[in-house]
Amino acid sequence: MEQPEVVAFLAIGIGSIFGLWIIFYFIPVGLWFTALLSGVRISLIQLVFMRWRKVPPQLIVRSMISATKAGLKVNRDEMEAHFLAGGNVVSVVNALISADKANIALDFKVATAIDLAGRDVLQAVQMSVNPKVIDTPPVTAVAKDGIQLIAKARVTVRANIKQLVGGAGEETILARVGEGVVSSIGSAASHKSVLENPDTISKLVLDKGLDSGTAFEILSIDIADIDIGKNIGAVLQMDQANADKNIAQAKAEERRAMAVAVEQEMKAKAQEARANVIQAEAEIPKAMAEAFRSGNLGIMDYYKFKNIESDTRMRDSISDSGPKSGRKGGSDMSKK
Repeated sequence: MEQPEVVAFLAIGIGSIFGLWIIFYFIPVGLWFTALLSGVRISLIQLVFMRWRKVPPQLIVRSMISATKAGLKVNRDEMEAHFLAGGNVVSVVNALISADKANIALDFKVATAIDLAGRDVLQAVQMSVNPKVIDTPPVTAVAKDGIQLIAKARVTVRANIKQLVGGAGEETILARVGEGVVSSIGSAASHKSVLENPDTISKLVLDKGLDSGTAFEILSIDIADIDIGKNIGAVLQMDQANADKNIAQAKAEERRAMAVAVEQEMKAKAQEARANVIQAEAEIPKAMAEAFRSGNLGIMDYYKFKNIESDTRMRDSISDSGPKSGRKGGSDMSKK
């Protein structure tokens, strides 16, 4: 065989293989045959159209086979529409099968709505069958007697299929339970009563209907642990006493400063009065000189005035030193 004929033969062979691959890619005969044996009625043309619509035929066909074997009727067009909308077809079909086996009412539209809402529909169905336990973080509350309590609760919830679309999640459940625990402990007259009967907290919290508007149904609330914290009442009283003491000290300091200011003011007034006396005494010699010049005061009158002044100073000095000398003399007489 010549070389050109060999090349032509190889080219025909490769082209044939590529053509067969193209045919079997767009016409999945094996998948169609598997669906036919499983009881799923679907034509080869529909499988080809799925390829053109960018829908994986194997995903849709295998999901339809699983649903059919489980006794469910599903629509191929609805499954393709859900896939094109960005949904998880396998999860929805598995959720429908699980719900049917557990006698939970769940249709295809509700399941796809839950899936497109961003929730795991299969996990929601499983949670409806097997409730989930949520541990709350430590919740701190203060009873009426001022003692702080730190409580931990375990919330058993079950998924509410009807409220999964638009319902609040686990964070809302935890927040509401924490709020209920705080209000329950805060309404207790004594922390001892809470420690003796922790189930009263669960009863009060459950009676408030905390699961309304959420995607879950609260089955039970159990208090796992309660610890005693600080004596908040005593701490607040100490803080108040310190504040009152600081206020009293500030007021006393204010009164002391005012007293010092008044004392300084009185000293200034006394100095001013002394200055006025000195100034007035300085005018006496001037007045006497003027009296001499005008003839209203004679030399004898002046001497009489000086004698009276000397006598007055002597009497003042005697009155100042008299008690001391008397005490001294008395002591001398006692010695004798």
